[in-house]
Amino acid sequence: MKIAAIIQGRMGSTRLPGKILKTINGKTLLEYQIERVKQAKTIEQIIVATTTRENDQLIVDLCRKIGVDYYRGSEEDVLSRYYEAAKNFNVQVIVRLTSDCPIIDPEVIDKVVNRYMNDQLSTDYVSNTLDRTYPRGLDTEVFSLRALEKVHQEAFLQRDREHVTSYFYTNPDLFKLQSVKNKYNYENYRWTVDTEEDFELIQLILGKLYNPDKLFLLKDIINLLEIYPDWNNINAHIEQKKF
Repeated sequence: MKIAAIIQGRMGSTRLPGKILKTINGKTLLEYQIERVKQAKTIEQIIVATTTRENDQLIVDLCRKIGVDYYRGSEEDVLSRYYEAAKNFNVQVIVRLTSDCPIIDPEVIDKVVNRYMNDQLSTDYVSNTLDRTYPRGLDTEVFSLRALEKVHQEAFLQRDREHVTSYFYTNPDLFKLQSVKNKYNYENYRWTVDTEEDFELIQLILGKLYNPDKLFLLKDIINLLEIYPDWNNINAHIEQKKF
């Protein structure tokens, strides 16, 4: 049973175009994320799901350069892009990640995946976003190809085609959902990259913590931000785009 992380990404972000290929110390945000996802013990394959638009060739070129699998599909119908990517690479268990999470924690990924694998006979969808206790930017969702196929066949609202997994959690009568919670509530932290302010914060965090020979985790970032509490104000005013 192949478990793969499928990372959706495109150059046409509305608030910060080209964000996933913005660089910090010569490395793109997407490379930082992929490097960290590779540290997750449960992930057997990483697939970048991008679009067929011409400007997303830059993402394909990067994937080829660093030896990461990719799939090109619809820009608007992200649900079909995910489903086709999973089918194309014969993935049975899908770990959905978004490309705006360059400091995602591989131990958190493993925690969510292991919850799904342990309860897969009685669960359709597991995530750490249903009841948010983790910082935004560590989002991880896990579900089977079979469940995704059901969503792909039944979801017709534009919202559900764009957001991939919204049909799961807006239809709790159709699917068995599980939430993975952290011991401490860190929901107010924002470590995703959607604006210049978000990028500035991530740049500071990576500048202090990144070491190619030593992985930093959630607790290390929290400890750093306790030393530099003002950093949290950089993007505290940013509102997540409404669902």
